[in-house]
Amino acid sequence: MVLSDDTVRDRLWRIAGRQRGYFTAAQAVTTGYSYQAQHFHVRRRNWIRVDRGIYRFREYQDLPSSETDHLVRWYLWSHSRAVVSHTTALAVHDLGTANPSEVHLTVPPGFRQKDPAVVLHPATLADAEIEQHEGFRVTTPVRAIIECAAVAVDQDVLDSAVAEALERGVSTRRCLLHAAQEIGPRAELGVERALRAELS
Repeated sequence: MVLSDDTVRDRLWRIAGRQRGYFTAAQAVTTGYSYQAQHFHVRRRNWIRVDRGIYRFREYQDLPSSETDHLVRWYLWSHSRAVVSHTTALAVHDLGTANPSEVHLTVPPGFRQKDPAVVLHPATLADAEIEQHEGFRVTTPVRAIIECAAVAVDQDVLDSAVAEALERGVSTRRCLLHAAQEIGPRAELGVERALRAELS
């Protein structure tokens, strides 16, 4: 059965719609676009080439954007293996004053891709430490806080994140301390300092 162009585009549009307009060359192939057809759509500017094998429908450039749109691109770049983490995750959760200039991603041990625009943190995450957002995955607020403590981010950033997490009922003091102890002494120390600051 030969699919019409409209049906092929509709299928790809549905995939891209769950990914803020982004899609991969492999996803385009699964919906019926040959690589030759893909080159045609890039040349015609129907698709915007974002990275090698990653595109975005042109229409999305005219739509209101979100501050997290670019994170979908990095999720696709990692072949859906990366999880937004550390201070980038704090910013996604709107916890504290984190305003990272780089994108932080936690990736499985042995992950080989690299890009100067991202900071990679090899680690194995439990399912309970990950949340699904539209088009990408991100570490939970508790995990984001303790992983920031473990890499010794600026204490003011950590203090503000902990204070907001407690104020909003995202976590409890006991939960934060327990999670930090699971990671190690540096994380525990950072969280303890933040908890003391929150009481003062």
